[in-house]
Amino acid sequence: MKKLTYLTLSLFSIFTFAQEVSQERIKNVLSTLASDEMKGREIGTQENENAANYIAKLFKENNLEYCTGNSYLVPFNYKGKTAYNVCGIKKGKTDKYLGFSGHFDHIGTSNNPKDNIYNGADDDASGITTLVGIADYFKKKNPEFSMVFIAFNGEEKGMLGSRAISTDKNLDKIYENMTALFNFEMVATESAFGKNALFMTGDEFSDLDELFNENAVNGLKVNPDPYAAQQLFYRSDNVSFVKKKIIAHSFSTVDMTKATHYHNEKDDVNVVDFDNLTQIINNFGKTLDKLSPKNFAPKYNDKVKF
Repeated sequence: MKKLTYLTLSLFSIFTFAQEVSQERIKNVLSTLASDEMKGREIGTQENENAANYIAKLFKENNLEYCTGNSYLVPFNYKGKTAYNVCGIKKGKTDKYLGFSGHFDHIGTSNNPKDNIYNGADDDASGITTLVGIADYFKKKNPEFSMVFIAFNGEEKGMLGSRAISTDKNLDKIYENMTALFNFEMVATESAFGKNALFMTGDEFSDLDELFNENAVNGLKVNPDPYAAQQLFYRSDNVSFVKKKIIAHSFSTVDMTKATHYHNEKDDVNVVDFDNLTQIINNFGKTLDKLSPKNFAPKYNDKVKF
């Protein structure tokens, strides 16, 4: 009996461990996006399109369905040329959706003779890695919520990609059933609240953080925005969905008082706390696995401006 019990526990442990996203996977995804070969992923460049195709490849690995058409790449016009957002769907037990997003573009290159590439590891390869990690976590699961994963382009030029895809009529069925959008923006470093913690922009506008924290596992916590005076809620891609009256907030770990790497050539993989990012991604996945339309239906209050 003892041997049987031990075997059962061992198998359970293996199964539990197997669900987690490995740090190696997270390092690989983030390092690829933030590599010198991507040359800062500026919209309108071949490297930006290469990044879009790489994310599409990751979505295919996770067996996501197309959001529209016959490709994960969703085109929009940028200065008379075609640029792409990337979008994929994971069907759940219900037709209510949770959205997960981040932007994959960055600001390209500089004239710095020592280092002329804005790698954008934190801004926002880390956000894309987070949503890919969540897709990884749910690859073999059947969650209560359906999920849509969107990698936005053109954020650095004025949130162009999120504006385009948020108004794409082909996605209206998803948007009409979207319970909330989690937009990940700079999650590579330890937050001012410590490890395993993020903050949510616009926390005063909805009860999303409270409902999430009620179900959060392993000490994961979403904190209030300590930089509310900077109005970050209205300055990131989530605002394109706020305008549609969809619950949409950005989630970050960046300490704005110390982030000397922001829009600097120093924003490379050396700034990334991979232990912390791996912990956050897995704990986020485990928390999401507990959510359903019955226990998670956040609402805006009358303070938000649409």
